[in-house]
Amino acid sequence: MLSFISNTQTKIIANKVINNERISPDDALFLFEKMPLHIVAYLADIVNVRINQQNVWFNRNFHLEPTNICIHNCKFCSYSRKKNQDGAWEHSIKEMLEIAAPYKGSLVTEVHIVGGVHPERNIDFYGELIYEIKKLLPGIHVKAFTAVELDHMIKKSGLSVFQGLKKLKEYGLDSIPGGGAEIFNSEIRKQICHEKSNADTWLNIHRQAHLNGIPSNATILYGHIENYAHRVEHLGKLRELQDYTHGFNAFIPLKYKNRNNLLSHIKEAVISEDLRNYAVSRIFLDNIPHIKAYWPMTGKEMAQLALEYGVDDLDGTIDDSTKIYSMAGSVEQKPEMTAGEMIELIKNAGKVPVERDSLYNIIRKY
Repeated sequence: MLSFISNTQTKIIANKVINNERISPDDALFLFEKMPLHIVAYLADIVNVRINQQNVWFNRNFHLEPTNICIHNCKFCSYSRKKNQDGAWEHSIKEMLEIAAPYKGSLVTEVHIVGGVHPERNIDFYGELIYEIKKLLPGIHVKAFTAVELDHMIKKSGLSVFQGLKKLKEYGLDSIPGGGAEIFNSEIRKQICHEKSNADTWLNIHRQAHLNGIPSNATILYGHIENYAHRVEHLGKLRELQDYTHGFNAFIPLKYKNRNNLLSHIKEAVISEDLRNYAVSRIFLDNIPHIKAYWPMTGKEMAQLALEYGVDDLDGTIDDSTKIYSMAGSVEQKPEMTAGEMIELIKNAGKVPVERDSLYNIIRKY
């Protein structure tokens, strides 16, 4: 079966993957540095089919971005502004409900709420937002607030992490996204986002969320000043936490985009690098069921190609409701796809489109 592989180390790792054995961090580093991309893709597809068959998941969702005013000054960020700066916004709850109102009675099942770390807003402001959205859109799944946002609002309210998450759950929080992870290595983090919540804080917030019965996603920001060893370190910490809590639904590699930020001198990762990153993530994160290609970041064609490299989820319809990547120079300046377009894209890749809810329960197979 592996007669086309001549390198001994490649064959040893391939045998592990085929036999459903966990690969080591050193193996993952070899996948990044030395294994031919077509073999990495082949192995990633084996893992993906084992977990997800030929299914590719998507949902109907929209984003709410309460504010881009942020206390942090991350060098890679093209989105954040200071109060009264050109391009800054801070929506009131009333304004956000007006944005959400057109979805009443629609087939949308999820609202994704993230934004800047606002200096003044606390847990009760955001809790009230969740409560009012659920009154307006009964049955909607609220996936809201990165660990960095949560860290600030919970500290501002004088609560422990567990208490803060419990309170938000009582307001109606259903799950949390994976943003703010960036890269866990402390030295790299100091260079690109030194003010932001550190890796231990991010991991603890997700740990406490899982223990509170709040599932989450996980991310990595790659393609800036990190190296492959830093990526493997990051993936290792996620795999270790997932072994303990089993609370991560999906992993989303996020590509650094170099427009309008302090790292703009860095060239963006090439497509082959993006595809390798998806594939290695799929192989290494054997305990996280879904790998997502976030198409507003990658573009639609690239997201479709990623389905051959271990990806099984394309996020959602989004409806041109997020600016985070468009402000950084993404291909998709108006990110929106109809469910029909999503279904066609998946079928044209030879896969089975599966509309899901936020917890990957099947709504309909196409």
